[in-house]
Amino acid sequence: MNKVPPVADGSRDKPSVCVVTPYLPSISETFIRAHIERLPTTTTLIHGWRPTVGDRAVLSLPSLVWHKTLRILTGVGLKKEITAAYITAFQRHKAAVVLAEYGTTGVLVEEACRRLGIPLVVYFHGFDASMKSVLAEHKDSYRLLFKEAAAIVAVSRAMEKKLVSLGAQPEKIHFIPYGVDCEQFVGANPRNAPPLFLAIGRFVEKKAPNLTLAAFAKVLAEFSEARLRMVGEGPLLEGCRQLARELNVQHAVTFLGSQPHESVRDEMQRARCFVQHSVEAPSGDSEGTPVGILEAGASGLPVISTRHAGIPEVVVDEETGLLVAERDVDAMAERMLRLARDPELAETLGNAGSRRIRAHFTMDRSIRQLWDLIDHCISGTP
Repeated sequence: MNKVPPVADGSRDKPSVCVVTPYLPSISETFIRAHIERLPTTTTLIHGWRPTVGDRAVLSLPSLVWHKTLRILTGVGLKKEITAAYITAFQRHKAAVVLAEYGTTGVLVEEACRRLGIPLVVYFHGFDASMKSVLAEHKDSYRLLFKEAAAIVAVSRAMEKKLVSLGAQPEKIHFIPYGVDCEQFVGANPRNAPPLFLAIGRFVEKKAPNLTLAAFAKVLAEFSEARLRMVGEGPLLEGCRQLARELNVQHAVTFLGSQPHESVRDEMQRARCFVQHSVEAPSGDSEGTPVGILEAGASGLPVISTRHAGIPEVVVDEETGLLVAERDVDAMAERMLRLARDPELAETLGNAGSRRIRAHFTMDRSIRQLWDLIDHCISGTP
């Protein structure tokens, strides 16, 4: 079970920020945890439904009973309960600004912020700006959200364009890509590493682990020393285990499950290359900017991935890594085979990738940009 991240240590002269999330941030959601822990504010995490701070629900039991009774008697009232809960939380914690993680969370807190006159910053991350069912459900509520929010954050230029197409005002959108801790992710040595490929991410459709496996099978047919290690869990994991057996590559593929950051760092230090075949899922679900790619780049690993969402903004083809079209398994296999045979090229690409991440995608830079935006919203000049 995830532990509640600590409330940032603050003082009376620090502004109070309420960070609202739909659930406790997972171990892989380092970007959200950084917002909670690293902003120079007095920060309160409000999470889950019903809204909870720490382990305590925001609304008292009598209030919850009243709202439930209202819904039973009138058939309405859930929206009133949602708004009442967030109004209570924001007043109790003296919020100077609210940071909603995901556009769908922004929809939930919009009315409370509007009624209290609190600036709302909405941080879009991926599915909330791409999944067809989400966009259909929130067609009208997103337009209201875009109108009322003080600022909207996109993690990639591709997402920025998507939000404009959904009705967001361009002047409200701020491009703030994710960042990584470059002190933690260091030490890869692809020139001296064996031909070991590393994939990290949830086993879900938009990360297409089955296509990574299919590409690796083609590599293994020509380069028997190649190996693939896959970190992560998710609904496609068992199917991928079966696919590995069907492709007769199970002896060369290791499924590691979910791993802590320390283990991920160690895996990166032992690998030749990082691979991720991100695609737009049939549901429309897409990446923002995959953190695993940033961490691999910071470590000094070359990245082989797809021209998808924010990935080309991080990985420069033939300079810091190699990119292919979505679902082009043959092209991905060719790029993987190229680095399996050429450790010197892997080193050159990895070194360039590390320099790029340190110049443009550090955690400190990302948090500084977000804090500047929040500070401007508090002062009324976003």
